[in-house]
Amino acid sequence: MESNIQRNQRIAKNTILLYIRTAFTMLVSLFTSRIILNVLGVDNYGIYNVVGGTISMFSIISGSLSGAISRFITFGLGEGNIEKLKRIFSTSVNIQIGLSILILIFAEIGGLWFLNTKLNIPPARMYAAHWVLQFSIFTFILGLISTPYNACIIAHEHMKVFAYIGILEVVLKLLFVLALYFSPFDKLIVYSALLFLIALLLRIIYGIYCNRHFEECVYHFEVDRELLKKMTGYACWGFLGNTAYMFNTQGVNIIINLFFGVALNAARGVVTQVEGAIMQFVNNFMTAITPQITKSYAAGDKSYMFTLICRGSKFSFFLLLFFLIPVEFEAQTILKLWLGIVPEYTAIFFKLSIIGTAIVLIGNTCLTSIMSTGNIRNYQIVVTIVGCLVFPLTWVAYKIGWPAYITYIIYIVIYGILNWIRLLFMRKLLDFKISMFIRKSIYPILVVTIMALIIPSLIYVGMEPSIFRFVIITGVSFVTTAISIFIGGLEKSERNVILSKVKNIITFGN
Repeated sequence: MESNIQRNQRIAKNTILLYIRTAFTMLVSLFTSRIILNVLGVDNYGIYNVVGGTISMFSIISGSLSGAISRFITFGLGEGNIEKLKRIFSTSVNIQIGLSILILIFAEIGGLWFLNTKLNIPPARMYAAHWVLQFSIFTFILGLISTPYNACIIAHEHMKVFAYIGILEVVLKLLFVLALYFSPFDKLIVYSALLFLIALLLRIIYGIYCNRHFEECVYHFEVDRELLKKMTGYACWGFLGNTAYMFNTQGVNIIINLFFGVALNAARGVVTQVEGAIMQFVNNFMTAITPQITKSYAAGDKSYMFTLICRGSKFSFFLLLFFLIPVEFEAQTILKLWLGIVPEYTAIFFKLSIIGTAIVLIGNTCLTSIMSTGNIRNYQIVVTIVGCLVFPLTWVAYKIGWPAYITYIIYIVIYGILNWIRLLFMRKLLDFKISMFIRKSIYPILVVTIMALIIPSLIYVGMEPSIFRFVIITGVSFVTTAISIFIGGLEKSERNVILSKVKNIITFGN
């Protein structure tokens, strides 16, 4: 069995591999997003966002099963039972195939009805919207079938495959988007078709890799009924939590469409793109640490599990803080430089969405630990009831005339409450001390954030808006954030590790 030092080294290695991938994919993705907005235009971009989002609503079903598959495969690896892993994999593939057929039927019937009768789409673009719907359905289904394969890669912690294939994905997207300039056909339709082709190619690559590298990834048409019952039971309770997420994202997107039209859907789509790029950077750490949390629980090592929970929450927030401070001060300048054309409300959406993301990140490791137990019924009931409040509260706020950005404020408040609820369930299910999380995660986060904000705030107040101020704030905030993390965010043992690494690098250089 690996020691804690070896497990920490594995986490560090996988995180570095994922960051190499992200450093490249972020730059290409942000550049690609600008091209997409310019080529498609604001209205077409908004149409893709709202129509594609309609199909994403089915993720409340697929997401819950995907979570169950990932948990059972990772837990199985923690137990070390290869025969059980084979049954889990084949059962998972069969579940996803059956689910794909059901979603295809419901999406074709319900999706077409919703598109034709409810969405606010300009009549001249309805033909293109229908094609977007069809390609979105089949792209979504490809993602479903790929879930067991991707779960195996993450569970085995073979993160280098994500680095290589992730780079391939963004390169293909960039090439295909550049090709839109020369396409004689409807650009919105072509864009949707190209995304489907990329998804198909990635599905084939992931399948080949898993078949060659993981003994359990050999598909047999078999269903372990007892295992199926456990997985579907777990997934049914996970379905409740995904319902809240769906209402808070795609549901709100539809409400924005009904009250404000496709222009604000474009603004929300732009924010989702850049937020996704930033989250991809931060989530590399979470992707590396999540399997270890589940494996530690499966092995009965709660002490190491609790350490990972607090450390993961703290460091994922610190990583986001490098982006959060420049965004809060210079969102409009960032968007102008990035996009050229900045849809209305995009800047305020951007600022608030990053704060909401920070709140969610703080509780992500808590969520992973709860899901690892498998005892999630009561948790999912409570989380769903509270989490779903974002949707009706947004509708009420828009109905009485409040501005479009109010939905982000509601989201921030509700998810702050959800983080506290998670801590209460961790205390009950894992005998986890809430005071430990406050001392080792929340307190360092508050200290570092306050320290890092002081100098950038003074610069923001003392200088007129300009490109020069943006450059100064970005550079200064990076330095102050790094220093604040080292001084106020790290424990003594963590500082010693960093100092030791720096000393080794200096010695090696000499």
